[in-house]
Amino acid sequence: MFYGFQGTVYGVERYLQNRRVIWSFLDGNCKEGVWYEQAGQICFVYEDRIDPQCWVFTKSDGDLIALFEGNSDATELYEAEDINEEMVCLGPEVGV
Repeated sequence: MFYGFQGTVYGVERYLQNRRVIWSFLDGNCKEGVWYEQAGQICFVYEDRIDPQCWVFTKSDGDLIALFEGNSDATELYEAEDINEEMVCLGPEVGV
């Protein structure tokens, strides 16, 4: 699933079995995590952050919209869609 803001794609997330996910900001650096439902929100916890990132997902005119923490005053509305491109995860960084 690719995520964008105002028509620009900025990240991608792959959903796996057992509520596992992999996220990337399209830079080849991927973070593993898990998702869960809490109070009507979908929350994500990733390996590099222990604080959950929670979203309310809705459909509008056939599009999937994610609103951070369900805050209707937030200006950050994100579109989510499958654009049939592959997620790229580079290997771990290694020294010389």
